[in-house]
Amino acid sequence: MRLGNILPRAEALILLPVVVVCVATLSSSVLAQSMPSGAPKSYKIQVPGTQQWVDTNIDLRGGAKIRFTATGNITYPAGDQSYESKTHTVGTFGPDGLPRGFADLLHGYAVSGAGHGALIGRIGSADYAQAFLVGTNKEYAVPVSGRLFLGLNESGQDASTATGKFEVTVEVLTEGTGETSAVGGPSETRIPSITPELLAKIPRRVSDPAKNPGDMVNVLIIGTQEQVVQAFTSAGWVQVDKTPRESAMNAILQSLEKKDYLTMPMSILYLFDRPQDYGFAHAEPVRVAMSRNHLRVWKSPYEVDGHPLWCVAATHDIGFERDQRNNGVTHKIDPAIDGEREYVNGTLSGTGLITQRDHVTPTDPLTTAKTATGGEFHSDGKILVLVLKAQ
Repeated sequence: MRLGNILPRAEALILLPVVVVCVATLSSSVLAQSMPSGAPKSYKIQVPGTQQWVDTNIDLRGGAKIRFTATGNITYPAGDQSYESKTHTVGTFGPDGLPRGFADLLHGYAVSGAGHGALIGRIGSADYAQAFLVGTNKEYAVPVSGRLFLGLNESGQDASTATGKFEVTVEVLTEGTGETSAVGGPSETRIPSITPELLAKIPRRVSDPAKNPGDMVNVLIIGTQEQVVQAFTSAGWVQVDKTPRESAMNAILQSLEKKDYLTMPMSILYLFDRPQDYGFAHAEPVRVAMSRNHLRVWKSPYEVDGHPLWCVAATHDIGFERDQRNNGVTHKIDPAIDGEREYVNGTLSGTGLITQRDHVTPTDPLTTAKTATGGEFHSDGKILVLVLKAQ
C-alpha cells in the first residue's frame, strides 16, 4: 500500500522534530543518524558516585561547543569518626560537590580547585587529558577531538562507599571542525626547518653548576614565550618555585587557602651556560614530595621559521636515591626517560594549542647516560618537536 493512502493529506500534516536522548551505552554515531537536521544533539548520562569515570560513548570533534546540565545527589556516608576527621569528608551534595577541607589535601583529586565529589569531565585518555569542572551548569569548548568522559572529583576510597548518582544532560551546540582522526592532537608530520644542522647545535644534555652532565634534552618547542607558558598552563602544568624560601611561604599560603601544593622547587640546571627559564611540574598532590612529572625549559639562541626555539629536559621523579656527588638525598628519576617525553607530548597536544608535532633523531642520538646525581637513564634517542599555535 502506498504511504500516501495511509497518512492524512500532506498539506495538513506537520511532522514535529524528534528530540533524541541517550544513555551512556548508546553510540554517538547512531544518535547522529537519528537527529533531525539543525537540531542540537542531546544525550542523557548517568554518573553514579561509585565510579570515578564513566565512558559516555560520545565522540566529539575539536572546536565543538557543548553544554552540560546536571542534577541529582550523592552521599559519602558516615563511618569511623576518627578516620573521617583526618582523611575523609562526609555528607550529601549536588554536582558542585562539597567544600574542600584540610583533609582533602591528603588526596590527589583530578581537579585540584573543584569541590570534593564535584561533577567533572575530560576529553580523551586518562593518562594525558586535563580534567575540568562541570558542576551544575557549564558550556565548554572542546580543544581536540576525542571521547567524552564524565566523573567525580573523588578518590577510590570515596567511590567505594558512595551512594546516589548525577543525571547529566549533554548538548552538542556546535559540531566543531576538527578531524575525528586527529584524536589527542594533530597527526605527526615532518617539520622541514628542524634540520640535522640545527640539531647538531643543540646540546644533548644539560649540566649542574659544576658542569657535570645531567638530564637529556628530549623536547623542542617552537613558539613565543607567551605561547609556551599558555600551553603548559592549559595542560595543567604549574610553574615551580624558584627558591626554598619562596616554596615555604607558598606552602603556608596555599594550605591556608585549602589548595593543593604542587610548586615545590627543583634544582637549578644549565643549558647554553645559563639556568633554566622555567620549571613546570605535573603531579598528584599527595605524592608531590616524592613523585611528579617535571621539566625545565630554556630559550635557545636559535629561531625556526622566525619563531623562538625552546629546549626542554623532562624527567619523571619516582622516589629518592643517594646523590653520588655528596652522599645526600635526591630525587630518583624513572630510567625509561622516553615515557616522560611522551607525557609532555600527550598533555600539551590535548590542549588544542599544538599545530604540528614530530619525533626527530639527531645524528648523534643519546641512548644511555647518567644524571648529574648518578642515576642512570636510557632512551631511543628521539627528540619530540612541537609547534605552538599562533594566538
